[in-house]
Amino acid sequence: MSPPIGVLIADDQPLVRAGLRMILEVEPDIDVVGEAADGNEAVTVAGETEPDVILMDVRMPHLDGLEATRRIVRSRQDGSRVLILTTFDRDAYVYEALLAGASGFVLKDIAPEQLVDAIRVIANGEALLSPTVTRRLIEEFVRRPPDDARPPPRELEQLTPREAEILRLVARGLSNAEIAAQAFVSEPTVKTHVARILMKLGLRDRVQVVVYAYEHGLAKPGQ
Repeated sequence: MSPPIGVLIADDQPLVRAGLRMILEVEPDIDVVGEAADGNEAVTVAGETEPDVILMDVRMPHLDGLEATRRIVRSRQDGSRVLILTTFDRDAYVYEALLAGASGFVLKDIAPEQLVDAIRVIANGEALLSPTVTRRLIEEFVRRPPDDARPPPRELEQLTPREAEILRLVARGLSNAEIAAQAFVSEPTVKTHVARILMKLGLRDRVQVVVYAYEHGLAKPGQ
């Protein structure tokens, strides 16, 4: 039997933390390992408890959730994954959160069972990147000047032509099933290609693939 998923709750409102704890503690496969009331505390407690998933609020005193996410991801490359949880449905938050290294982004009005599912998805090493969030991320790159794109790095030479094709499809926000249909392969084959892409490019999840592809000019909106 697998160990429970360790979750750290970072939110400046005690009632929110208490409510989230109540939702999560009834799940047999989830263990709330700590709480934090601001970004600095989130960074400290994450280092002490080594959670699998951090539920991170955006607006917190002293240090906001976006900067806390950057510090945690930077210090624990293969460790905790961050799920941004906020009441603010703004494009800038989505873009900055994903750029900071978050593996997912959900609003606080999400149903409890959907939140639990989101935690399991993140803990499983996948990214919670809905088509809506993907579109917002792409639109943000559209608004950027064309010369903001970085030149393709050398590690791209490690990708096979098929992997490069799959990378562009992932960057469009397509699901594994949609990619399989377009590339005329099975879903397990798509998963294998995605895993190899992540390994070769040193990326953590599909969120980073999207950011990587657009920042390096490998994908363009509408393609």
